[in-house]
Amino acid sequence: MADEFMEGIDVSSNQGQVDWDSVIEAGKAFGFARATIGGHQADAQFSANWQSMSDAGILRGAYHFFWPLTPWQDQAANFIRTVGALNEGDLPPVLDLEEAVPKSDPLKRDAWKDIPADQRLPMIQNWLAQVGQELGMQPMIYTRQNFIESLLENNVSALAACALWIAHYKVPQPSIPPSWTSWTFWQYSETGVVDGVPGNVDCDRFSGSQYDLQKLTKS
Repeated sequence: MADEFMEGIDVSSNQGQVDWDSVIEAGKAFGFARATIGGHQADAQFSANWQSMSDAGILRGAYHFFWPLTPWQDQAANFIRTVGALNEGDLPPVLDLEEAVPKSDPLKRDAWKDIPADQRLPMIQNWLAQVGQELGMQPMIYTRQNFIESLLENNVSALAACALWIAHYKVPQPSIPPSWTSWTFWQYSETGVVDGVPGNVDCDRFSGSQYDLQKLTKS
């Protein structure tokens, strides 16, 4: 466990237009923006966020929300096409693994439940491999301990080579799957208030110093 932490945020179209200069002035060292959802949808604010993050000079990263009912090939292509080439100083791409609930489903059923257990890990691994090859950086995994362990059961260790971005709120330290020895990023709040961001925003910590964070970026 590092003695130092760097603070950051992650955003999507839910936050609307973000003033990234103000985010930096508020003491945030990095930001992640949702780029894509599934195989065909790009986040409505991603293009603006991606450029504004670069202009402001904040370390930036992009993440993809995995939709299990869409072929992984389409999802990888969607993310790669939307993000484009990663630049020097960009953070690794991220695969967001959490419940996938169709907005039109009155029962709020998680679409992952429609995927046979033995097919889940190959879908994830194939996306990671394709994106890693095309963008030249090994992607990270964003998830929660109880979700990923339920989703993959005894196969979680197959993802342990990826850096872990863990979500766990209202705790002094996050719980992580035993396949990882430590977390790299920790999303510790979904109700943060940060200058430059309308409404609530997810707040994150990086486990290390500014130097450590810079080492994680594309060189």
